[in-house]
Amino acid sequence: MPSADAGRRRAGRPAVAIAHDYLTQRGGAERVVLDIARTFPGAPIHTTLYDPDATFPEFRDLEVIVSPLNRVGLLRRHHRLALPLLPLAAHTMRVDAEVVVVSSSGWAHGFSTGGAKIVYCHNPARWLYQTDEYLGSGSMAQVKRAVVAAVRAPLTAWDRRAAHSADVYLSNSTVVRDRIDAAYGIKADLLHPAAGVSPQGRQAEVPDLWEWAELGYNLVVSRLLPYKNIDQVLRAVEGTEERLVVVGRGPELPYLRRVAPPNAMLLHGLSDAQMRWLYAHATALLAPSREDFGLTPLEAGAFGKPVIALRAGGYLDTVVEGRTGEFFDVAVPDQIRAAIARARTRRWDVEAIEDHVASFSRERFSQAMLDLVHSVRQH
Repeated sequence: MPSADAGRRRAGRPAVAIAHDYLTQRGGAERVVLDIARTFPGAPIHTTLYDPDATFPEFRDLEVIVSPLNRVGLLRRHHRLALPLLPLAAHTMRVDAEVVVVSSSGWAHGFSTGGAKIVYCHNPARWLYQTDEYLGSGSMAQVKRAVVAAVRAPLTAWDRRAAHSADVYLSNSTVVRDRIDAAYGIKADLLHPAAGVSPQGRQAEVPDLWEWAELGYNLVVSRLLPYKNIDQVLRAVEGTEERLVVVGRGPELPYLRRVAPPNAMLLHGLSDAQMRWLYAHATALLAPSREDFGLTPLEAGAFGKPVIALRAGGYLDTVVEGRTGEFFDVAVPDQIRAAIARARTRRWDVEAIEDHVASFSRERFSQAMLDLVHSVRQH
């Protein structure tokens, strides 16, 4: 059976290197990169942009190699501004290793490689293939749509060539596997990522939340983007006795602060120890967006917490209705509110929820990656 030694550096050239779009935020994709790095100790990570203060602190202990774009501080802090430059940056990135394991949602699969390339796709570029959903509505969204329309044809051609440069193409969920087929005509293999935050480890209380912890609260953990539907959850709990904690950051934060009712609290920049505390004291997790995979239901489930999720996307792979959570069909306040009420009437089997999460173990993910790297190196 292949071991983690497969990733260690050999004379002059690493056996395995890792590539990722950009390391400028905290999310499920970045947690997957950390899992890949744990699987292949010593493997360097190549990325276009890296902001150590904005992503997970564990990356500080790893070798991260960046593109020339990283010299521009504004782009590190606001990676979406780099959109016109990212195709060139990705094209000029050269990763020399026997095998390159790529974590991609639109850019890193276009990095040039000196060996075999395994792509783990979180989703084909959402802004390119799911533009309306990604950009949302409003005056700025119209401007962004115009920019995307101007560059769509050449970027789509580049993106499809990049996808077909892979020796192995993987999807993180059933719905993403279908999107890969539609976008690229590639029949990708399915490999679910591991659950993220583990209940094993230290917990740290979140200031000002102890009273809510005693009473119970619903939790949302998400990047604050238009398609995440956080505003709909805020409206769902407005005027109710439900308490809501939203953890995340993103361009929607100022707007969400304006519309948040008094029984909602918005937080960001929490440590894993604080996230463990939040999950441990939550009543349920709310997952209102159409996710490519969505690690948060598994994170909540590891703490025995049920999930109230949109019946779509990756949640169809991770939530079992009636056993680990409740679904709602459309992300609108009335349906979200009704699903919260249904979840409160159920007696959830904590052991059943935890058993479900155990099938998404880090060991399973790592062994699958080791086997794939071993396989491509034999050819």
